[in-house]
Amino acid sequence: MREYQLKPVERQHSARPELSVFLPVFNEEENLNLLNARLTEALEQLRRTYEIIYVDDGSTDGSLAILRQLAADNAGIRVIALRRNYGQTAAMSAGIDHARGQILIPMDADLQNDPVDIARLLKKLNEGYDVVSGWRKDRKDKMITRRVPSMLANRLISAISGVHLHDYGCSLKAYRREALADVRLYGEMHRFIPIYATWAGAKVAELPVTHHPRHAGKSKYGLSRSLKVLFDLITIKFMATYWTKPLYLFGAAGLLCLAISFFALVGALYYRFVLDVHLNRMPLATLAMVMFGMGIQFIFMGLIAEMVVRTYHESQDKPTYLVREKINLEDDAGEP
Repeated sequence: MREYQLKPVERQHSARPELSVFLPVFNEEENLNLLNARLTEALEQLRRTYEIIYVDDGSTDGSLAILRQLAADNAGIRVIALRRNYGQTAAMSAGIDHARGQILIPMDADLQNDPVDIARLLKKLNEGYDVVSGWRKDRKDKMITRRVPSMLANRLISAISGVHLHDYGCSLKAYRREALADVRLYGEMHRFIPIYATWAGAKVAELPVTHHPRHAGKSKYGLSRSLKVLFDLITIKFMATYWTKPLYLFGAAGLLCLAISFFALVGALYYRFVLDVHLNRMPLATLAMVMFGMGIQFIFMGLIAEMVVRTYHESQDKPTYLVREKINLEDDAGEP
């Protein structure tokens, strides 16, 4: 890959940088200055053109003020401030939408990812891969609330998707731009980008990366997020298997319901005409059928709603976020 022998300012002002590093930010005011210094130092050592995009996801502390100052001091730093807290997936999507580089690198803003690992990701990418996913092999998080749920979720995701990675939740990754060309993110789907890329024929690799204890601030993740990931995983499985042929799934469920209805009718007739038991004396059978029908309806109503939401956004090209402010992005055209 071609290297650039340019001064830092010249690299930062490149219209089409080689690298785009984007970071969702939510209430990280204590980490931002140190993070930016380490990140800039690591990128300068690569001697490649780059840009840094901070996506402020509705921070309520002084994060946005610090980002404004960083952007004022360095034109290579670009800031997107969302109107409210939309969540990490929407912030990642904003970073992807506004990135201009040929290689896109997301990472966290809490200093747990090490910017030095970017060089190793790029080296692995140059071996012929389209996506290189970081693996926090020696993770510095709490065992019960973070590491154990993550381990179980990663194994479940690998088993269902067929894409075998140790750590889907690690934000530090490297993507070739074409691997993200048709990716649309919803819910907590940012962790599933390697799966989307694999479906599109991309070559995916995994690389152990450094993981530091949190420097300052509080973690934004908890056990409740595992439930969201589980629901998104159901959607992923649905999309992988039935996205272009949903009738196979809904038809099978319909046949199952009809079969249950048929056998229930046969049983009711047997009780009525053979055993002379009136139907109103079989409340348990009625309750079982009603509850089963309600369960089926709720599950499939959720899947249909998921399809409707995706159609709504993609058919009208509607973004999943709204921007309050842009800094050093005035030259972008046709963006939300």
